[in-house]
Amino acid sequence: MRTAQAGKKPIEVAPRERILEAARQLFYSRGIRNVSVDEIAAAAETNKMTLYRHFESRDLLIAEYLKTLGEKVVAMHQELERAHPGDSFGQLRAWIELVSSKLGSAEDRGCPMANAAVEIPEKDHPARAVIEQYKTRQRERLIRLCRESGFVEPERMADELFLLFEGACINIQSVGNCGPGCRFKEMAFRLLDGHSRHPVRS
Repeated sequence: MRTAQAGKKPIEVAPRERILEAARQLFYSRGIRNVSVDEIAAAAETNKMTLYRHFESRDLLIAEYLKTLGEKVVAMHQELERAHPGDSFGQLRAWIELVSSKLGSAEDRGCPMANAAVEIPEKDHPARAVIEQYKTRQRERLIRLCRESGFVEPERMADELFLLFEGACINIQSVGNCGPGCRFKEMAFRLLDGHSRHPVRS
């Protein structure tokens, strides 16, 4: 896998990054349990020996794949912070706008972390710690934004938003855009409007 710009020599992508990108595409589109190491190596234009040199086991590759997804979400939140500096309520509304725009898109197969949690029930699997940490941090971030936005009950507000989003992901994955999940944006903004906030200090 190489990327090239017009009139320029193709840029070599390191084997480890090719493997992770191949794993990301295959795991998300087909499910973790349905993809073999051989298929990942072939898609990454490498071999199993190279794959195992970078990742000691398939389980550790799965965990690393999920870590990279978490890092992309962190980067997304940082973009929202830059777009709305010092405005937690603006960041909260922008997050709702952004995630709702992705729900139900052609390539959307639900939350990859939630999908992985269903496929990997073993508590001692290295990916479980990644999933649990990711979900915990997502909730904590929503609580922080709700608190900084002045909501009287920030944890309640955050939990309702968090569960609404989780439910929307699963509903859209189950029945598509004909179910209530497609109304996530509308319902999320109603939640924001329906919860009390402390008066803004002038």
